[in-house]
Amino acid sequence: MPGAGLSAAARAALLQRLTRRGGASAPEAAAESPGRDLSTLPGLRDIEMVREAGAALGLESPYFRPHDGVAGAHSVIGGRDCVNFASYNYIGLNGDPRVAAAAKAAIDRHGVSASASRLASGERPVHGELEAALAANYEAEACLAFVSGHATNVTVIGHLLGARDLILHDQLIHNSVAEGARLSGARRIAFPHNDWRAAERELAAHRARHGRALIVIEGHYSMDGDVPDLGRFAEMARRHDALLMVDEAHGLGVLGATGRGSFEQCGVEPGAVDIWMGTLSKTLSGCGGYIAARRPLIELLRHSAPGFVYSVGLAPPLAAASLESLRVMQAEPERVARLQGNAALFLALAREAGFDTGASAGLGIVPVILGSSVAAARMAAALFEAGVNVQPILFPVVPERAARLRFFLSSEHTEEDILRTVAALVAARDGLRAG
Repeated sequence: MPGAGLSAAARAALLQRLTRRGGASAPEAAAESPGRDLSTLPGLRDIEMVREAGAALGLESPYFRPHDGVAGAHSVIGGRDCVNFASYNYIGLNGDPRVAAAAKAAIDRHGVSASASRLASGERPVHGELEAALAANYEAEACLAFVSGHATNVTVIGHLLGARDLILHDQLIHNSVAEGARLSGARRIAFPHNDWRAAERELAAHRARHGRALIVIEGHYSMDGDVPDLGRFAEMARRHDALLMVDEAHGLGVLGATGRGSFEQCGVEPGAVDIWMGTLSKTLSGCGGYIAARRPLIELLRHSAPGFVYSVGLAPPLAAASLESLRVMQAEPERVARLQGNAALFLALAREAGFDTGASAGLGIVPVILGSSVAAARMAAALFEAGVNVQPILFPVVPERAARLRFFLSSEHTEEDILRTVAALVAARDGLRAG
């Protein structure tokens, strides 16, 4: 085991360095004036700290590994086939011949790029077809597709809300929502994870002093794999004259009997949510984001949202791939059933083996919480050696006590893949304890 020869004192010191921001020695200063010295950029010390800690442990960085071919339930990394749990290819459509054929046909018809903003240079028919299909999934009046999922939240939230407004969001909300809220200038309040009662207390206490209020939650949280009580949040929004926005990045294709998302999973009418946001890069095998909502909101965004008006339109082959993926998902709900079955099996076996899987619902995402960044990094390295690719999530992305491995399941994983992986987890844990 790399780094196993470290003494207990050395390991404790290393953990302290790994978990204390700014604890690493600063990179050697460049021979530049202070205003031009890029070695003092904020955050650079933290990156160097993590690099030094990994080197001291003898651990290779698990990030930015090149995958040779389609990264699905299996992937080839460094010439070696691995069981892969680091992909959002939930129902196995990235690499599906029908999806690839749709993308190639769009290239033949429209070329690779939209070249400019859709407002400036015009639409491609596939843009409207994709947006109509997504709107239908949410029973919404209209939909608008953006070139980036992250930018969708940033530009939409940043554009819709202002300094007189209020934004309440789950404390585990995605960075893109937090960045959009910061850009808007609205008052921002984070409530404890999935605690609708705490959210309502905050809303009741502050609503009267603000113009508009927006509640933002995720339909399926990517760190914990859990699902909010969507009905409670919808009722709360109505009672307090607030808008409800749900980020479905990890919900579409994962939640509900046919993969329509969190409203199907929770038995809530989709119209109870004012703004549906999602991404095209996961279940839908493309790249970009979308907003599905009532028509006046979509018309406003289409003509004035900076991330749409001043950005290149979604590439036609990506729009075509996402549209075909959505059609396959709707025609083959058995893919969603296989995904959910695999996730439930993995969750049950991991818990039976004594691992902390938090509040995961076992629908597509299962964390294995180890409570130590060093332990998570070592476990990930041991698993990779055993032919299992899974990413560690370390401090400061999560609190040190919540450091974890994060498993993204796919409909294409086999029972053998899952049994092998849990056995490798147990072996890695036992090896660490022995070491």
